[in-house]
Amino acid sequence: MQANKPRSNRGARCQGDDDGCYPDQDGPGSTVSLCGADLDDIPHLRDWVPDLQEHENPLKQHPAYRTRNNDYFINPGDVVTQQVVVNMDRPREPTHFRRAGPREKVVFAGEEVRAAIVTCGGLCPGLNTVVRELVFSLWQQYHVHDILGIDGGYRGFYAKNTIQLDPKKVGDIHKRGGTFLGTSRGGHETTKIVNSLEDRGINQVYIIGGDGTQRGALAIHKEVVRRGLKVAVAGIPKTIDNDIAVIDKSFGFDTAVEEAQRAINAAHVEAESVENGLGVVKLMGRYSGYIAMYATLASRDVDICLIPEVPFTLEGPGGLHRYVERRLRENGHMVIVIAEGAGQELMAADTTGTDMSGNKLLKDVGLWLSQNLKDHFTQHTKQVLNLKYIDPTYMIRAIPSNASDNVYCTLLAHSAVHGLMAGYTGYTVGPVNGRHAYIPIERVIASQNRVNVNDRMWARLVSSTQQPEFTFSEAGDDSSAKPTPEPAPEPSHEPARRPPVPVGRTTNNGAADTNSALVASMGGGGVGDVPPATTGTVSFDNDYGAAAQETAAAAMLEGARKDK
Repeated sequence: MQANKPRSNRGARCQGDDDGCYPDQDGPGSTVSLCGADLDDIPHLRDWVPDLQEHENPLKQHPAYRTRNNDYFINPGDVVTQQVVVNMDRPREPTHFRRAGPREKVVFAGEEVRAAIVTCGGLCPGLNTVVRELVFSLWQQYHVHDILGIDGGYRGFYAKNTIQLDPKKVGDIHKRGGTFLGTSRGGHETTKIVNSLEDRGINQVYIIGGDGTQRGALAIHKEVVRRGLKVAVAGIPKTIDNDIAVIDKSFGFDTAVEEAQRAINAAHVEAESVENGLGVVKLMGRYSGYIAMYATLASRDVDICLIPEVPFTLEGPGGLHRYVERRLRENGHMVIVIAEGAGQELMAADTTGTDMSGNKLLKDVGLWLSQNLKDHFTQHTKQVLNLKYIDPTYMIRAIPSNASDNVYCTLLAHSAVHGLMAGYTGYTVGPVNGRHAYIPIERVIASQNRVNVNDRMWARLVSSTQQPEFTFSEAGDDSSAKPTPEPAPEPSHEPARRPPVPVGRTTNNGAADTNSALVASMGGGGVGDVPPATTGTVSFDNDYGAAAQETAAAAMLEGARKDK
């Protein structure tokens, strides 16, 4: 059955009055006037379910949520703006999303709801908190007492592996890592899943997972629409890498950055305790280097941070080998943080195979880089190298969420429930500029969130680590060549900052699933998904700071001696 009216106004403004105000419906019986706005709207059950009945929101009778003016409920005209910084010389129409939260009217009565909750993909801190708060919101706020936990990911729908959930059963699961419901990769068969929803009378589905899982949620939603079912589907984005598009950040990210400090601190202690100590820490980040970047900034003990968005080379005067040699001579120890997706193009392209989600497998760049550095120092230098490699991947993603992530997961879960009870569907919930919004699933899966190396955050990192751009110089691979110092800049009141590297990359989806161990020397190893080839331009920069200044000073003294 086709929808009676399209809900999405993406790419064009609604036709409206001459004063530029454009009407749109917000749930049964209410009207929104969006002036000069591009509303990236979401579907509603009334688009394909005729004679949809509405009810008073039971929260109106809940003592905790009842206010004098009903201020707790979202105004039908409230939207969240995606662009909060506008260039006044080049203004453009902003994009808006519907603001998340409870509506005064709902289209589900509590006693008619049979809800299902499923977790898919890899583990992430906060999964259990989301599950717990979904149950509590349904049970306590909307009097829904038929809640099913789908065991083992998508295939649990048609395998009929379910757990009956209630507040007592999930009361303390937020204190544990992992997922109470179990998870898996793959297993998405749209027809079999929707058949199961029909057979079992499930009419609300909450799907927690990354971009691949959200693609599955969209497929379920489209099949539900095709069949004309009164089934509402909500996605809750989950990725520890923080690579979900549109939203401010993903849950579990803060916890991951906090826990990564332990590994970096251990690497720093090991490195500074021995002669020429080098600590190498591999962190999550298949295509996005956010965890590595933020953990490095938080630590301030890191000398080099390598992420997928910035290519690097090993050999030559502008390569990583030369800089590590110099840094160890100057400081006696150093720490390198590398994201799991960095440097994949430098390793032999002999990896084949995919995981259960169809993602190509990554090679362990941490082990590879550690062995490469050991080989270089053994074969080309007389320096001793004491290298310690630490891979805390599973230790980080398997822990319970911290306080800030617990609060964040609560808001995500409650927002998802409010939306489905009001009849909205086919959306992902998340914060946009600090306000929770309902975002069309298509927008979330259209791209991945990547570190912008032209942004000030990356500049702050480079300023902290003082690392150069590890790129090929004009001197090629001649290891005897010396870096050419750049001309001294004009005096400035602004602090010096190395220009970031503009890089473009093509991405595909996939969630990290790497091996993890705390390794004192060499060991462990894991696999994941091979990132696509890197494209774009990089600038050449062989100025290694103090060392380059020494070279320049020596050249000046030599020139002065010859002049005499």
